[in-house]
Amino acid sequence: MIRIAVLMLFCLTAPMPDDQPADSIAESLAPWNQWRGPLGTGVAVGATPPVEWTTEKNVRWKTRLPGKGHSSPVLWHDRVFVTAAIPIGPKLPPRMSGRPGEHDNLPVDSRYQFAVIALDRRDGTILWQTVVREEVPIEAGHYSGSLASASPVTDGRFVFASFGAQGLYCLNMNGKVVWKKDTGPVHTKHGHGHGSSPALYGECLVLNQDHEDDSFLLVLEKTTGEEIWKKERTEDTSWSSPIVIERRDQEGVIQPEIVVCGTNRVRGYHLSTGKVLWECSGMSSNVVATPVYSNGVLYVGSSYEKKVLIAIKLEDVSGDLTGTDHVLWVRSRGTPYVPSMLLYDDAVYFLTHYQNVLTRVHGPTGEDDPGALRLGPLGNIYSSPVGANGHVYITDLSGTTMVITHASSPKLVAVNRLDEPIAASAAIRGDEIFLRGEQHLFCIGATE
Repeated sequence: MIRIAVLMLFCLTAPMPDDQPADSIAESLAPWNQWRGPLGTGVAVGATPPVEWTTEKNVRWKTRLPGKGHSSPVLWHDRVFVTAAIPIGPKLPPRMSGRPGEHDNLPVDSRYQFAVIALDRRDGTILWQTVVREEVPIEAGHYSGSLASASPVTDGRFVFASFGAQGLYCLNMNGKVVWKKDTGPVHTKHGHGHGSSPALYGECLVLNQDHEDDSFLLVLEKTTGEEIWKKERTEDTSWSSPIVIERRDQEGVIQPEIVVCGTNRVRGYHLSTGKVLWECSGMSSNVVATPVYSNGVLYVGSSYEKKVLIAIKLEDVSGDLTGTDHVLWVRSRGTPYVPSMLLYDDAVYFLTHYQNVLTRVHGPTGEDDPGALRLGPLGNIYSSPVGANGHVYITDLSGTTMVITHASSPKLVAVNRLDEPIAASAAIRGDEIFLRGEQHLFCIGATE
């Protein structure tokens, strides 16, 4: 019997753009327009993707993508957006980044084009491919990563993409660059590369840049790229992405705030001013997993020199929450490293480090529900699990996806193989699931 853990949510979600009327909550949340989906939790509300596929069955289309990228696809109606780093020209004399503790890295030996790509969701045709920058990178990153690992975000009017040291870009829906911003050199821990995805809320674009030099959190006006505020952070490298949540403040007014997880602290920032509203310590270094939030509770996890998963009640909070009653529970086993957590209803799912052990706990209490499960057919996993229509999808580095029921006593539904390595997380919309492999973007949907 396959058993695991998950948690539902109602979390972040920015107001809809002016040109997108929302007749219902489900409609307003439908586009998988950002990293971890419309709710920021890995759940696709109202979607009904297939649970079974092969290289021949239920593949509506597959399109070969140029270069390499581990960024997840994002969707808006009939468009799919991805990013890629494309090596060009003759090979250069190889060099390493020279960062302290460097190991398992690729050499810098090529000039690259950094590109944003739009595909037609209906047939996979590449509609446009815009090269936003061309240069030799200062770091090539870990051999298992990519130079295009941060996922883009879109509001249906613009597409925003971050390439770390290669800059932040805003494009319109026709692929024209509207504005660009050089955010400075990025020197990551061990030279392992950049991966934090930007977040979008209303007119604000949020970028976190934690690295080994001067880390900061940046908020820009999305249509112009003008700086609203910039906040220095006392953090070393993390790959965790910021999220924006809506929370009732001490005066009872619902306010958006940015949550960023780092080595020293997880912090909540006022969206408009950058003021630190609360903070909590206890994480490991090298934080990769993105936080998730639901029903007033924030879940943060990491696994490097120590394992930790913390549930924090964000009700009537201010100041340092470490060791207070706002910390509902702390877990020190089976915690996530590369893949982020999934929140689905009242369950939290997370993988052990990046191995094939999935744990399901009851979010509000942290109790096993039913606990850990070894995912026998799967190997190492970088992709974050996703959920839809009462199912949970977990994809490993070989391109094998296990589908299980979303239940306290989960059951195996299917094991699906595409025979192409997959590190990027899936995106879901309607009756389709999009999987980005090392070479192709797959649209999985019923074909019979």
